[in-house]
Amino acid sequence: MRVLVTGGAGFIGSHLVDGFLREGYEVAVADNLSTGKRENLNPKAEFYAMDICDPDLEGVFRDGNFDYVNHHAAQIDVRRSVADPLFDAQVNILGLLNLLENCRKYSVKGFVLASSGGVVYGEPQKLPAAEIFPKGPQSPYGVSKLASEFYLNYYAQVRGLSYITLRYGNVYGPRQDPHGEAGVVAIFGLKMLKGEAPTIFGDGEQLRDYVYVGDVARANLLALKYLEKGIIRSAPGGCAINDYAYNIGTGKGTSVNELFSSLKESAKFVGEAEYGPERTGELKRIYLDAAKAKDVLGWAPETRLHEGLLKTVEYLAKRG
Repeated sequence: MRVLVTGGAGFIGSHLVDGFLREGYEVAVADNLSTGKRENLNPKAEFYAMDICDPDLEGVFRDGNFDYVNHHAAQIDVRRSVADPLFDAQVNILGLLNLLENCRKYSVKGFVLASSGGVVYGEPQKLPAAEIFPKGPQSPYGVSKLASEFYLNYYAQVRGLSYITLRYGNVYGPRQDPHGEAGVVAIFGLKMLKGEAPTIFGDGEQLRDYVYVGDVARANLLALKYLEKGIIRSAPGGCAINDYAYNIGTGKGTSVNELFSSLKESAKFVGEAEYGPERTGELKRIYLDAAKAKDVLGWAPETRLHEGLLKTVEYLAKRG
């Protein structure tokens, strides 16, 4: 089986590529390296330096003969989406449509979409949030992710493209960029290793569902194997996007203050955090009910937060 991983030089995507190759899949990567890094690329994967919005993407599909697409190339920064919603939509919506049209033209069998359980539900009235909960994204990034799910559902119903959506919690782990705007674990971890105080925005009581990247990679592998079974079929008359969606999280909310304390221990940091103003578009409380992923895909998180944070800090220390 041949799989195209978009964003395969990035934080999460590169872990998926490694996992797919270990399982014997033939893997190609499409990444424009705007945030991905060449050092993350697995040399056993075919690499295309390609933006998903580029019309020349069709040549990749024409030559690639892909069976499946795993889509992780995206604009992922909530704050950037607020500052520049047009850019967010260009990458996350138009880029997706470019991929889906090529899937249609070149008879791709199935598609796995990385969505975000951290933003599509908005502020849930009840926690943990399940897939059937009402949707209420409060940022352009959340809107683009939810719109992506509806576009995929259209291609399933009208074009017959089988797909699975994985709604992630806050993914963290080795290879996360400590110099970006997103990825609090890597940002905090590197600052602490350098003896600098990280900044917590707001009161630090915001709750998030931190899920380790190795567990996320395993969820993608199980999703791909599930697609291979051919169980998922598009049904006449349409269906809800929730039918194809699976939350990937721990079911536990961890505050930013608690995260800081755990990282402080792992990094052996002796200082204290600084506090800044709240940031526009960020939620107060979100964590995910992943029971459906366990029941259908056979997935459950295996890495405890302290263990995952220690692995992340060790990676950051080695990378300097």
